[in-house]
Amino acid sequence: MILNYTTQMDGARRGIITGEMETVARREMVEPEKLRGLIAEGKVVIPANKKHGSLEPCGIGEGLKTKINVNLGISKDCCNIETELEKVRKAVELKADAIMDLSCYGKTEDFRRRLVEMSPAAIGTVPVYDAVGFYDKELERITAKEFLGVVEKHARDGVDFMTIHAGINRETAARFKKNPRLTNIVSRGGSLLFAWMELNNRENPFFEYYDELLDICREYDVTVSLGDACRPGSIKDATDASQVQELIILGELTKRAWKKDVQVIIEGPGHMALNEIVPNILLEKKLCHGAPFYVLGPLVTDVAPGYDHITSAIGGAIAAANGADFLCYVTPAEHLRLPTLEDMKEGIIASRIAAHAADIAKGVPGAARWDEEMSAARRNLDWTRMFELAMDPEKAVRYRSESTPENEGTCTMCGKMCAVRSMNKVLSGESL
Repeated sequence: MILNYTTQMDGARRGIITGEMETVARREMVEPEKLRGLIAEGKVVIPANKKHGSLEPCGIGEGLKTKINVNLGISKDCCNIETELEKVRKAVELKADAIMDLSCYGKTEDFRRRLVEMSPAAIGTVPVYDAVGFYDKELERITAKEFLGVVEKHARDGVDFMTIHAGINRETAARFKKNPRLTNIVSRGGSLLFAWMELNNRENPFFEYYDELLDICREYDVTVSLGDACRPGSIKDATDASQVQELIILGELTKRAWKKDVQVIIEGPGHMALNEIVPNILLEKKLCHGAPFYVLGPLVTDVAPGYDHITSAIGGAIAAANGADFLCYVTPAEHLRLPTLEDMKEGIIASRIAAHAADIAKGVPGAARWDEEMSAARRNLDWTRMFELAMDPEKAVRYRSESTPENEGTCTMCGKMCAVRSMNKVLSGESL
């Protein structure tokens, strides 16, 4: 039977359980009908461009496992496509759920198409990054039509979700100018659009022509990730007037997208003190009607360059445990340089730890079982099984091999005094 629907949301609202929904429901251990209902309400999305043939669909949103995204891409200073593609392969191996191509220089089209072709993970982009290089002209000379042209090009190339900074309209920009910040606007896309509006004395084209943009997204089933142009770049700026103003606009844009059956993700902070994270999650869910929430971190302190994968994982675990659905990884190189392959790995593992810790707290089906299996392997001193279950088996095996114990079943921390070994022997009637 041929099922007629345009987007995952359209299908869900028609009562159709799509193939992508069936796949996600099976992986997430949820009832397909329940999943369909959440997609129809906009509380879950499945980013799945019709042209992304290699995609293994994943769901993001209420009741599902917390997903993580990896940022990569070429820049003017680091423009080796093969190096970035090697990062893609490693990110997939490390079980990243999504990959965002933030390329802003050179042959972005070639890289993007190869990325979509090879990646089973959902692919995201930020079209405004690509516009300057694609048209090879100064930012202020790019027209609204040309900005939309880049969106359509990315959609045709198979991109599953796009960050669209439509919430920084002239009203939001005026609010920002009336309420000075310590770190101004730190979003790259947000700063570009703010500059374009100021230089042209015009409305943000993504806001002014939002309906036309939604028509493109509906045609290809691209999920709109409404960008947080006013996300805080320091804990000092968190939850200020600009951020809240933009969030109100994003809530209104969410309803407009849903009217056209376009799936929506809301992007959020940024840098934020620990005590502000939970109120921000509640605020987003309320103002944006339960749409999935995607956070960068949040980074809970500004003073740890070189360790921001840790500051991010702390904030990410708290955010996800309290309702955030999607974590954007942060690497040790944040604020310092383009991440290397090793930086990327450290960032992925930190984000996966945060996501998994949150899933345990939220009671996501199957989350705690993984930990129980690891604990059973530790009780049995079954090192082979421990390595199989490890989030990063490679590192666990390396650490073990670098320090060999006298007693094979133990480790060099405790040796024969190992509590697990002692308890196993005593409980089985053996002497130590």
